[in-house]
Formats: sequence, structure tokens, C-alpha cells
Amino acid sequence: MLLAPLLAAAQALTPPPQTTPAAPIATRAATTPTTATRWPTREADFVARDFAFRSGERMAALKLHYTTLGNPHRNAAGEIDNAVMVLHGTGGTGKQFMQPQFADRLYGPGQPLDITRFFVILPDNIGHGGSSKPSDGLRMAFPKYDYDDMVAAQHRLLTEGLGIKRMRLIMGTSMGCMHAFVWGETYPTFARALMPLGCEVVPIAGLNRMWRQLAIDAITSDPAWMAGKYTTAPAQGIRGAASLLFVAGGAPLWIQTNYPTRDAAARAKPILAMSPSRRLISAGLPAPSTITRSASSRNRR
Repeated sequence: MLLAPLLAAAQALTPPPQTTPAAPIATRAATTPTTATRWPTREADFVARDFAFRSGERMAALKLHYTTLGNPHRNAAGEIDNAVMVLHGTGGTGKQFMQPQFADRLYGPGQPLDITRFFVILPDNIGHGGSSKPSDGLRMAFPKYDYDDMVAAQHRLLTEGLGIKRMRLIMGTSMGCMHAFVWGETYPTFARALMPLGCEVVPIAGLNRMWRQLAIDAITSDPAWMAGKYTTAPAQGIRGAASLLFVAGGAPLWIQTNYPTRDAAARAKPILAMSPSRRLISAGLPAPSTITRSASSRNRR
């Protein structure tokens, strides 16, 4: 119910005319298979030095990977004034917003995040995508990060990495939605507008908390897990976690529409086997990263 008015508000954003656009900040050119010819993107890595986590742990170098579209615009004071950050959900990456169902409705001329007007930043959060994560090698010795740490890392990317003093908009879906609320609590004046989509201002409890814990338990109860010191991936635990992620992340209305009978649902087994979460199994779903992603919401009470 909130989506239409929020998108209408986004369309009303009016940054200054693009009279003196600066060169794109991210410098490593990249391509996005389904949209590269239409949506020119750039990718880069920002390294936050001596990053302190809320747990008291530290990392000498925390890497955040990010993708950008459009160009930063600078106002009369030389400050970037058209930056928009879009935040992904649990298990996602910034590139998910390059899929046609997002990109073709957001970034075109006259659309809410028209990239001729806005500088769009799509980060991979801690534990996800090309950013630092347990499966890089530290496994369960990776610092126990939470949403506050993820937002703190985003803040350092924007301020230290991109030189932004104030955002035009921060929006996010699911986990990214919750990050938007953390931004409002932690850095209340940093963004002119927040657009949290797909979450509520309530504790992460009930079924949401339960499926996360069940996914963690599925992995840690696999004898092959060996407290994270496994030599062979805990396939049974990963399979169980992936099944839970499918149930948690599935779109009930779409599934019911396309598989409305018992026989239709039964015939969908091969499709379910190749669903995004199940494909992660054959691709080597990283057990440590799956655990830390599921646990990162633990402090949102």
C-alpha cells in the first residue's frame, strides 16, 4: 500500500540542472549481462581501514564492492547533491537492482531514479557479493557483524570513498529497508529522504526470526560442519538452509497463480530445484556467510 505514494515522492525529487557534472567516481568499468547495453554501470571497491565492529572486533581492511549509474552533480559549494543509494536484502547484492523488473522501471528518462539526473549507488553489503565476507577465508572467525555495522560501513563508503556529505535519498528493500531505518536513527540528517520498502518498524521476531534460526541450525547441526572447520562443505545442512530460504523468500501470490493445483505444484519440483536458493547449492552456497547473513539482524529488537 505504501509503494505508490513512495514512488510518487521519488518522482518529485528535483536536483539542480546538470550544468557541471563531475566525472564518475567509480572507475572500473563493468557490464551487466541483461542491461549493460542500456544501463552503463561502473564498479569499484572501497576499503575501510581499521574498521571497528559493535562486537569489539576489528578488521584492518574491510572491502565494500559497489556499482554506480549516472554521474555525480556538484552544487555551487562543490558538494555532490544528487546521490541516491539503493540497498539490497539478505543474500542479495547491489546488482539485483540491475534486473529488468527494477532497472526498466527506475532508471530511464522521467522515471523515479532517472540516471541523467541522479547518481545511483548500489553497494554490496558486508557479508554479500563482492564485499568482505566469511567465505573469503575467515569463516566463523569473521567479525560478528550486525545491521549497525553494515550501515556504518555504508556511511564510510559514502563519506570517505565517494566524498558525499549529504544524500538526496536512501532507499532499500527487505534488509535494505531495515537499514534505511537504522540510517534514520544513526545519521538522522545525512539523507534528505529515506524510502524503506518491504519491512515494518517492529522487532524482527516471530516467523522472521524463526526461519533465520532454522537455517542456521540446519547448517550447524550437520556433522560435516565441525564448528566451521569443515574440510568438505556441509551439503546436508546447506540443502536444508536453501530450502528454508526458498520458503522464506518465495512470492506466495505468484506461486499460487502459476501452480494452483496439487498436480501443478508437484510438477514444479524441477523448477524448485533450480530456484535461486537451490542453485546456490550446486554453486557451493557458502555456509559461513549464510549463517552470518541470517544472524546479522539479531540486534533489531
